[in-house]
Amino acid sequence: MRAFVITGPARAEVRSVPDPVPGPGEVVVDVERAGVCGTDMELFSADMAYLRSGHAAYPLRIGHEWCGVVTALGADVDPRWARLRVTGDTMLGCGTCDRCASGRAHLCADRYEIGLRRGWPGALAERLPVPAWALRELPHGVDATAGAMVEPGGNAVRAFQAADVAPGERLLVLGPGTIGLLVGLIARARGVEVHVLGATAASLRFARSLDLEYVWTAETLPGLRYDAVVDASNGEAMPGRALELVEPGRRVVFIGISKEPSNVDSRTVVFKDLTVVGILGASAGLDGAIDLYNTGDVDPRPLVAATVTLDDVAGILAGDRDPAWGDAPKIHVDPRR
Repeated sequence: MRAFVITGPARAEVRSVPDPVPGPGEVVVDVERAGVCGTDMELFSADMAYLRSGHAAYPLRIGHEWCGVVTALGADVDPRWARLRVTGDTMLGCGTCDRCASGRAHLCADRYEIGLRRGWPGALAERLPVPAWALRELPHGVDATAGAMVEPGGNAVRAFQAADVAPGERLLVLGPGTIGLLVGLIARARGVEVHVLGATAASLRFARSLDLEYVWTAETLPGLRYDAVVDASNGEAMPGRALELVEPGRRVVFIGISKEPSNVDSRTVVFKDLTVVGILGASAGLDGAIDLYNTGDVDPRPLVAATVTLDDVAGILAGDRDPAWGDAPKIHVDPRR
């Protein structure tokens, strides 16, 4: 089969690789659609922390946002999975440690991450091996585009839940990228007043196109009460800004990851009596994202600017983007094209 492979910093190619064979408890999925995200770009540029820690190494088969059809079953897999449209969890814990046993498999020290960690091959390929326990069935109301947005949507669900805002309260989202916008759309669907802080004219213009009414720059942000702040940005100064902006006694949620270490003053946390929550991975939010998409409460499809081929991915990772695609933040790949 054909697969996209990063061979070294800023080097990649589409290769012919062996078809995956499902092991016990595994399935093989024919990939319909896969997303490219900022983490993939950092793996391509060699900026991603896993490359420094040894949790990832070249050559890399990336792609952790995906959907497809189950076409092969390993031993001990329930036959009901055959031919179902699915997506699945990226974080694959060992299943035996205390963290896995307590529902924290996404934090397992020995976990694999599809397309990211410890060499588990990713979804920028025609086919993908996945443990059956990690699968989520996609209902008919969730098409291929929305299906490949379940993983970022699951992250956004977790971030919104962690913010603990009620209908009529005010949420500030820092960073109008894919996850930040999804947080905003989920919050709006739940009756929360959503404000978005961004930096570029294009990102702010796109946020407004989603009918997110309150969109600001650092210079125009009003001095309102923000009942929670979600930092979905990659700016190292933004975590500290989030602590400054949030209402005392409320919550700040960190889901964005900056390239450089951010400075957070713990005195601000103490003197404002804040709850600060970090979010790693979509695992506990996947079912919620599927439900939001299936009911139509949130439509993630406008966030996808274009769907390209495997042969186009290297250019995308290098920052090449057709202006005709507009301002939407997400690029999808159809490995069958």
